[in-house]
Amino acid sequence: MSSSLPYSYLAIEGNIGAGKTSLAKILATKFNAELALESFAENTFLPQFYEQPERFAFPLEMSFLAERYQQIKQQQDIAKKLKSPLISDYIFEKSILFAQVNLKGHELELFQKFFNLINQQLERPGLIVYLNKSTDSLLKNIASRGRDYEKSIPAEYLQNISDQYLSHFKKLQGETVLIVESDELDFVENHAHLKFLIDLVQEKHPIGIHKISPEF
Repeated sequence: MSSSLPYSYLAIEGNIGAGKTSLAKILATKFNAELALESFAENTFLPQFYEQPERFAFPLEMSFLAERYQQIKQQQDIAKKLKSPLISDYIFEKSILFAQVNLKGHELELFQKFFNLINQQLERPGLIVYLNKSTDSLLKNIASRGRDYEKSIPAEYLQNISDQYLSHFKKLQGETVLIVESDELDFVENHAHLKFLIDLVQEKHPIGIHKISPEF
């Protein structure tokens, strides 16, 4: 099998604690790709949101919207100039999916308008890999990485986010999405698991939603 990536833009997605950033870094190194990692740690609204969600949800989502657009657009331009593939650890629609959970009423309507204005200006990923994990697995991963502001995330919130992603993928037209059941995958420590994912993204998959259940 060729060692090249058959997509100019590959997006790794997943809920909080799914391992998307780790996988994106590994694949970017493997395929010598440009890398776009979400800089959530620098968002000053995030700790405040977890403490007072209703008060800080709108500024948080608006700041993420602006940051994600700026980063993805810049990295897409750089990748095209260098004729390199681009790998990101999020899809731009992440903004609207989280907003639909965290916002309501006029705030959500206003956010939707801004999102629609800028979403059409970005190139779509050729492939989206969604690391699907159970809420229990997400909570374990969140606890193990030890970020103080994440410790209070309720299981119900994580489940709502997972539901939003899966619902969104069902509505996509003309996209290629791999939903990978990843509760038992350890691609950081287990070479066979990583090879499985590398082989998976090297395949040219038909347009549509494909559910992948690895067996090891």
